[in-house]
Amino acid sequence: MVTADGRHYIITNRHNVTGRDSRNRPVSDTSRMPDTLHIWHYDGDGRRISWRKIIEPLYLSPGHPAWFEHPVHGAKVDVVALPVTWTEDVTFLPHDQQSYERTSVAVRVAADVSIIGFPYGLTGGGALGIWSRGTIATEPDIDFDDLPLLLVDSRTRSGQSGSPVIFTTGGKSVPTKDGGTMMGSGDETILVGVYSGRVNAESDLGFVWKASVIDEIIAGGRRPSGESLLP
Repeated sequence: MVTADGRHYIITNRHNVTGRDSRNRPVSDTSRMPDTLHIWHYDGDGRRISWRKIIEPLYLSPGHPAWFEHPVHGAKVDVVALPVTWTEDVTFLPHDQQSYERTSVAVRVAADVSIIGFPYGLTGGGALGIWSRGTIATEPDIDFDDLPLLLVDSRTRSGQSGSPVIFTTGGKSVPTKDGGTMMGSGDETILVGVYSGRVNAESDLGFVWKASVIDEIIAGGRRPSGESLLP
């Protein structure tokens, strides 16, 4: 989840809301398309931890999706932004989608990252995600396959699509963008991007859409046509 211009958005993969890949092929054995997204919001008060499920509609009306896609690449970018409609009595803990651009830390190839998701539907307790470790496998500042994309090397599994991919400094010495080194960096968390699955079933390489696509999608305000979602 992120916040932009005072509004909250669920960020996930396009194939999670359509049930179909970028070539409009079913991603599972069933060709059914989902019409709602179930969101577990944190509902604690600092002394206790609890969760509240909110159901968000995926369509404004039949054939008219509620989510935004990338304004230039469309379905080729497997990331969407769904405006949150329910804001009462829930707590929002958004990621900073601009942290990668703002930080002075250099997130480089071979850096360790965390992929926070729900492999095989498992949770880390309550509705908390499980942290999987990965390594950046391509240069983050170079687009992979001419798209705003990089690869990670990680043993991810089903249920991790749409996971945030983050880099944490953890107080270690880290390189900086100006070529220096930051000593005792504190505990900075940087959103690198959004995970969207492996390159194929036999590989541990996975796709990560760069965090920059999030603001591009929200600012573009492009909703797909119902016709483009048909089998």
